[in-house]
Amino acid sequence: HESFVVKNIRARDGGIFEQDRQKFCNAGFREGSDQLNFVPWSHLIFGVSFTLHRPRHVLPAIVFAQFAGTSLWFAGNAVVGLFPADWGIGESELGYVTTSVQLGFVVGTLLFAFFGIADRFSPSNVFLACTFSGAISTLALVWIPPSLDLLLVLRFATGFFLAGIYPVGMKIAASWFQEGLGRALGYLVGALVLGTAFPHLLATTGSEVNWHQVLWFVSVLAAIGGLVIRIGVADGPYLPKGSPFNPNALKVIFKSPEFRASAFGYFGHMWELYAFWAFLPVWLAAAVVNADTELDVSLWAFLVIAAGSLGCAGGGYLVAKFGSARVAGVQLAISGLCCLLSPLLFSAPVWLLLAFLLLWGVTVVGDSPQFSTLNAQTAPTEYVGSALTIANSLGFFITIVSIQLVDLLTTQLEPRFWFCVLVLGPILGINALRRVL
Repeated sequence: HESFVVKNIRARDGGIFEQDRQKFCNAGFREGSDQLNFVPWSHLIFGVSFTLHRPRHVLPAIVFAQFAGTSLWFAGNAVVGLFPADWGIGESELGYVTTSVQLGFVVGTLLFAFFGIADRFSPSNVFLACTFSGAISTLALVWIPPSLDLLLVLRFATGFFLAGIYPVGMKIAASWFQEGLGRALGYLVGALVLGTAFPHLLATTGSEVNWHQVLWFVSVLAAIGGLVIRIGVADGPYLPKGSPFNPNALKVIFKSPEFRASAFGYFGHMWELYAFWAFLPVWLAAAVVNADTELDVSLWAFLVIAAGSLGCAGGGYLVAKFGSARVAGVQLAISGLCCLLSPLLFSAPVWLLLAFLLLWGVTVVGDSPQFSTLNAQTAPTEYVGSALTIANSLGFFITIVSIQLVDLLTTQLEPRFWFCVLVLGPILGINALRRVL
């Protein structure tokens, strides 16, 4: 068990108040045995410190649940090329499938914040309900008649429920960690990356894979993740009370130069990230055809996207020495350079191309935890919750624009040039970050 000190708990009658003791013990903490029995019953003392122990399984359980829940995100992308011919759906519809999820997430994030869903109800219950609902909306693809319209509606619904998985999982983590929250959130973003990549791993055997099996697997996995949170973790004792969402904050938050710099850096990062993830398998498949060789594209799409978890974790260790802004700026610069070099590396030897894509995969998302930290640190104090919601929603809306733009370019340009337009995000993002570097 991991030990740490909890301060400012009232004490009386030879120990802490019963309601305070129950609050922590019910959450899974264990009392230190030698620090609670010296307070006279007649005194009411504030500021007493005593040692409690966080169960070791909490962080791994939250990380697994986040990975499991977010595996729903790109489930549609991983199987879109495996749909039978009677669906009339192929890689040309990839942009619409991805955009539907992103739009659902934006709408869900705003509505969850506006109605204070994770404040009115237990976050662990919200997480459970959304993992089950997202699993159902994903698995429903197995049962519906072939229809692009129904596919897009169900992917929108999945994106909507993801708004109760990814951000709410972050809130549950914050309820267990007062110290070391930044490290914990780095692991959670890494779990998001692995969850996003995971459906591609399930499809690695190509056309022999039954797309029904992929959807069944990620749906059941997501439901298990919800149960892990509800049964094995629940809400921690430091559950933060979110401030009501205030749309008027939009008029105020971007007047702060520091928050504006951080948020615009984040927007540049988001311009590149999801468009790269969405079209990576198609771009890589075109490069393999160009090289006249064979390669398990789904496997390498998984490896490249999953490599981003290393960037998230590694960046977390570098922050203590260099700061979040510098770590984010360097990774954003490297991924931007990869955008520019992609036409040249498209025709490179396969080993060099794959090494290049792995580097790109590490840096394209490795800056994400640092932007989350910067946005939280620079947001106006009275509007922190609303500022983060607005920045998050705008960031994901920007992904819709860049995804649709790359989707258009796939019909106008050779594959080698598709990702060049994504460099606009890193360029504008780095320029914005200069104020906080």
